[in-house]
Amino acid sequence: MSSKPEKTRTLLTLCFIHDHPRILLGMKKRGFGAGRWNGFGGKVKPGETIGDAAVRELCEETGLIVSPSSLERAGILEFSFENDPVTELEVHVFRVLDHSGEPQETEEMRPQWFFVDEIPFRDMWSDDPFWLPHFLKGRKFSARFKFDKPSTAKENARILEKEIRLA
Repeated sequence: MSSKPEKTRTLLTLCFIHDHPRILLGMKKRGFGAGRWNGFGGKVKPGETIGDAAVRELCEETGLIVSPSSLERAGILEFSFENDPVTELEVHVFRVLDHSGEPQETEEMRPQWFFVDEIPFRDMWSDDPFWLPHFLKGRKFSARFKFDKPSTAKENARILEKEIRLA
């Protein structure tokens, strides 16, 4: 009798500074997601709250100082992969309402402002065009995506299933 492997859920954060008509994105320079534009965030460390992780990651990746009270919960993204049935990612998406400092390039990210009608979706994750427009309109959302496999630096994974719910 074989037992199913236990699912592992990784908790992540993702922050965006949206100062209409612009949004701050970062070009990931190394590691997971290298070569893609994205928001700022990463893994929640043991003993850390989701908000504390978002503040820490934003500072590490941009040099911007943000207090947890300046974060507004915007949505939750859930990712799973057909060829890896045990890995699940849970990404908490935040809107940054206030910050101090100017975005600085770091070893990991190169921040750049984009007008919202010029967002470089072709150089972003394949799920972004489905939920980011809701974020930009100030809507709260939750979304679930199932991919054929994890994306690589050169290739975006194909979306097999998607579900987006607006609050």
